[in-house]
Amino acid sequence: MISEYFRLAFTNLFNRKLRSWLTMIGIFIGIAAVVALISLGQGLQQAINNQFSLIGADKLFVTGKGGFGPPGSDSAGKLDTHDLKIIRKSSGVESVAGRVFNSLPVEFNDKQTIQFVASMPDDLEGMNLIEEVELFKIDKGRFLRLNDQNNAVVGANYLGEGLFGKGVNLGNSLLIKDQKFKVVGILKKTGDPGIDSGIVISEEKLRGLINRPEEFNAIMLKIKKSYDPSKVAEEITKLMRDDRNQKKDKEDFQIQTPEQLLQSFNTVLNIVQVVLVGIAAISLVVGGIGIMNTMYTSVLERTREIGIMKAVGAKNKDVLLIMLFESGLLGLTGGLIGIMIGAGLSKTVEYVATQAMGTTLIQAHLSPWLLFGALLFSFGIGTLSGLMPARRAANMEPVDALRYE
Repeated sequence: MISEYFRLAFTNLFNRKLRSWLTMIGIFIGIAAVVALISLGQGLQQAINNQFSLIGADKLFVTGKGGFGPPGSDSAGKLDTHDLKIIRKSSGVESVAGRVFNSLPVEFNDKQTIQFVASMPDDLEGMNLIEEVELFKIDKGRFLRLNDQNNAVVGANYLGEGLFGKGVNLGNSLLIKDQKFKVVGILKKTGDPGIDSGIVISEEKLRGLINRPEEFNAIMLKIKKSYDPSKVAEEITKLMRDDRNQKKDKEDFQIQTPEQLLQSFNTVLNIVQVVLVGIAAISLVVGGIGIMNTMYTSVLERTREIGIMKAVGAKNKDVLLIMLFESGLLGLTGGLIGIMIGAGLSKTVEYVATQAMGTTLIQAHLSPWLLFGALLFSFGIGTLSGLMPARRAANMEPVDALRYE
C-alpha cells in the first residue's frame, strides 16, 4: 500500500515538473546553505582541535583578564618579569617563557605597512618552549638563536609581492620602527594571518622599540610529567594572587589550559554557526510556504479527482497520505539537491582556501549525521507544510467534490 502511495505521489509531481522545481527552490537553497555552513564550521572546529592537541595538555597560558586581545592592546591585568619569576619558582613548572606582542610600522622596498611583531625570549629555555608551543616550522633559512639581536624571522606572506610590491628574501633588511633587522629565516605557510604576516625578533629589541622594559602580554609554561596541570594552575594562581594582594575570584589575571582555550574557541564558533544557520533557515521557511501553496493549488485543481477517488472507495486516510507523500517528496528531493549543492560549495571553499591561502584550517567536514539530519529535516519541512492542504483534501465530501467545476 505504501509503495502505491509513493507511486501516485511521484506521478502527480512528475506531471507538474515546472511547478515542482519552482517549489523546491526555497528548500534546496536553504539546505545547501545549512550544509555548507555547518560543514565548514565543523571542519574549522576539527582543525582547531587538532592544533590544540599538538600543543599538548601539559601547557598553561597566563594572561590578563582581558585575554590575549588584539596586538598591542592592554589587558585588564598586566604581567611582568616579576610574575615570570614567581611562576618559575612554583613547584611542577618545567619551563616558562614570556611573550610580548605589538603592531609596528615595517618598511621595505620604500613601502611601509603596520604588521604584527612578536618577541622571542632571550634565554634558551624560553626559546625552546615557544618553538614547541607555536609549532614554528622554517621554510627557508633558520630560526632565531641566542644573541640574535638584529635579526628577524618573517612569515610566509613576505615571500610574495602583496605586502611591499616585492618579495622579501633571506639576507634582506627590514626597517621596524626605523631600526634595521636582517631576515635570517622565513616560516612555512600556516594559513594564520597573524603568523604568515608576522615578524619575530628578540625580546630585548622589541622591548626597546615599544618602551616596555618589564611587561609581558602572555606567559606560557610547561608542566613536569608527574604533576597535574590543574593543581599547578591553582598553586600559581594562589601565589600570584597573594603577591598582588587580591581576593579569590577577583584576580586581574587568568590561567588557562589548552582545553579551556579550546572550549572558548568552540563556544564562539558554535554561536556563530547557530546565527548563520538561523539566517539560512529563512530560506527553508520560504520553501515550506512554497510547498504549502503548491499543495493547496494541487488540491483545488484535483477536486473532482479526489471526489472520484472517494466515490470508488478511497478513505480519508488514503487521500491524506497521498497528499502528505507528495509534499514530503517535494521536501526530500529539494533536500537531496540542497545537500549536493552544499557539499560542493563547502568543498570548493576548502579547495580555494588551500590553494590561495595555503591554510589547512578551512576544511569541509561532511559528517553522516549532518547529511542524514539535513535530509530528514527537509522531508519534515515538506510533510508539515503539506499537512493543512492534505487535511482539507481528506475532509472533502465526495458529492461536493464531484460537483466542483
